[in-house]
Amino acid sequence: MKRPRKLLTVIIWGIATLCSAGASYGQLGNFEGVELSIVPVAGNVYMVQRPGGGGNIGVLVGPEGVLLVDSLFAPLADKLVAVVKEVTDSEIRFLINTHVHIDHVGGNENLAQMGVLIFAHDNTRLRFLEERMRFPRRGGSFLAQQPAVARPVVTYNDEISFHLNGEEVRAFLAPPAHTDGDTFVYFSGADVLHLGDVFRTTSYPIMDLYNGGSLRGTIAALDQAIEIAGPNTRVIPGHGLSVVGRAEMVEFRDMILDVQGQVLTMIKQGKKLDEVMAARPTADYDAKWGQEAGWTANDFVPIVYYELGGSGRLDDR
Repeated sequence: MKRPRKLLTVIIWGIATLCSAGASYGQLGNFEGVELSIVPVAGNVYMVQRPGGGGNIGVLVGPEGVLLVDSLFAPLADKLVAVVKEVTDSEIRFLINTHVHIDHVGGNENLAQMGVLIFAHDNTRLRFLEERMRFPRRGGSFLAQQPAVARPVVTYNDEISFHLNGEEVRAFLAPPAHTDGDTFVYFSGADVLHLGDVFRTTSYPIMDLYNGGSLRGTIAALDQAIEIAGPNTRVIPGHGLSVVGRAEMVEFRDMILDVQGQVLTMIKQGKKLDEVMAARPTADYDAKWGQEAGWTANDFVPIVYYELGGSGRLDDR
């Protein structure tokens, strides 16, 4: 009975910024003039970006075919295919979805119609089957169910490996962080790690409560990624302006731990959410991670507060 009240409070705190968000899931028609770019990462692995660093795509190329990690929004599918052709003449054969959000799976339908085989975790496919797909922005917005052709064809419970172009590609389930179907993709030979939206360099972490995400899982997933990464590992963030490394993941994880610690201390002092927000536990980090209009401290902190056991609504004294 308490959970809906908690979610409602999160919605209330986020609505001011969400209403002005410039890049939301509901705005699917603002792609005219958007140009994609492709940059080398390591070995035969590339990254495709759209302006602003949203929905970064992993690309493995070679004579045996192309493997993609995620597919962007549907209106960008043709541009995605075109930009991949800038670095290879090989056909796109495989697509791995890191999770169910539309900026990562919107191009599935177009690619499937080209004969691309789609892979995802079991939980991600289950989300595709829901009558309406719900997302965290705008207080829990809905989109229509994706067509059957867009759904993952091959799923896995734990992990799956691809052996392609001399590269071993491991796709495996992460702890429930951004969603409950988050997949990490590791290109072993190139030493490249794609983390989907569990790791982002442009905003605070998004724990999608509607799709099984959690604070605890986010920390556990980042711990796992940091453990895998070595000093030379190149990391593709789900959202970010550039390829980064292990140090940036550690910085992101440590920021979350610091905010968590501050909020937990205030909960133990009996503070309500409005008092925690007024104390600004993210003040040291807002300049770096709090500037994305669609997801700021107003969205992040309430989720932390309630998952740590905070109680009471705004101004509930």
